[in-house]
Amino acid sequence: MIKHFDQEAILSADSFYRRNLINCLSGYKSLNLIGTQNKEGVTNLAPFSQVFHIGASPPLVGILFRPHTVKRDTLENILETGFFTLNHVTSEFYKEAHWSSANWDGSEFENTSLVPEYLLGFSAPFVKNSPLKLACELVETQTLKVNQTVLLIGSISHIFVEEKGLRVDGSLDLNVLDTVTVSGLDEYHKGLKLSRLSYAKPVQMPSEI
Repeated sequence: MIKHFDQEAILSADSFYRRNLINCLSGYKSLNLIGTQNKEGVTNLAPFSQVFHIGASPPLVGILFRPHTVKRDTLENILETGFFTLNHVTSEFYKEAHWSSANWDGSEFENTSLVPEYLLGFSAPFVKNSPLKLACELVETQTLKVNQTVLLIGSISHIFVEEKGLRVDGSLDLNVLDTVTVSGLDEYHKGLKLSRLSYAKPVQMPSEI
């Protein structure tokens, strides 16, 4: 049986129910811990599922932030310093990653077992146990008129990846890296590879490679 929601039903639903439903609609999402540090040296760490590819040349990523109507340490630190890190989460520390979303007094690094790491003099902290770490610099922000969501675009200045997950063609084996994904707001998953397919052409069905 198929359950149907029109927009009136969506908007009239209980806010908690609506939030859970809408956040699940896009399916599995990437999960990153964003590391920042303010000008006073106080570090911050927060999980984000709204990180996406913008371009490869130059290498750019986009992040969506909820409306900047209340204090948002991650966004404010990036706007203040211009630097942040993206860190993949693994099955070994996904619970700690989720825990970092709590409203802590002080740094999330100090209140969880996640350990900050500084590489090549980059000012924002990385997560030491992450198998894939990106050093990023702020390029621009845009506030979307439709709902005041903030789109932040960053350039990737450094990539640190465990070699076991890096293929010879430059692609990544996220299963080998043990990268965890998320659906909705609080459900975590390990990826299960089906296959890798050849470049799609109209003349024939793609084959496994």
